[in-house]
Amino acid sequence: MSKQKKDVLRPVDDEARRLAKTLIRTARFAALGTLEADGAPAVSRVSVATAMDGRVGFLISGLSGHFVNLSRDPRCSLLVGEPGKGDPLAHPRLTLIGRARRLIDGAERAHIRARYLMHHPKSALYADFGDFAFWLLEPERASLNGGFGKAFALTPADLLSAAPDDLAAMEAGAVEHMNTDHADAVDRMAAKRPAGACHRLIRRASTCHAAITPCGCGFPARSLRREK
Repeated sequence: MSKQKKDVLRPVDDEARRLAKTLIRTARFAALGTLEADGAPAVSRVSVATAMDGRVGFLISGLSGHFVNLSRDPRCSLLVGEPGKGDPLAHPRLTLIGRARRLIDGAERAHIRARYLMHHPKSALYADFGDFAFWLLEPERASLNGGFGKAFALTPADLLSAAPDDLAAMEAGAVEHMNTDHADAVDRMAAKRPAGACHRLIRRASTCHAAITPCGCGFPARSLRREK
């Protein structure tokens, strides 16, 4: 009697969804896989930011190979999740598989542009150049590896979060208001964040305050800003 092959995939639960969303929304760069004209895979690194619903956007130059590849064949993948100390394969990572769509103009491009520049402000120097463009990955499926023995196959419904239509318009003002008028409260929230909550730390000076940055995974991401 032949042995039945063991299924290596775990059932998707809320913990897996949470981990996947955290990996996506806290990522600041990713490995982008595209297809060359002869079908050969090509991988490059891109800076990323998420839309309000969790889809991943990125800005690339028209002179790059991956721009040419996506223009010809939009199928692609993004790998997010960075290794820490010890075995790099023991740390969680997520592969998003889908099709990338170039954002020419309109509200969708403006939304991705605003969120991208919040996390990559130096890109404002060239973001609107004619030979650069924002792209948005429309995920079709995803593979989550949460560490050894923790593999999951996810769908777009597991990754994306619905958001009110007017929330994006309110976001920049709300973030600025909290960081400007309620810095002490933001410091306390950052100090009391739950274990495993997503956060981002940028040391800019010896005396700093925490600051909210748009993240959307259930708890304020934070950076450290210079005390005025």
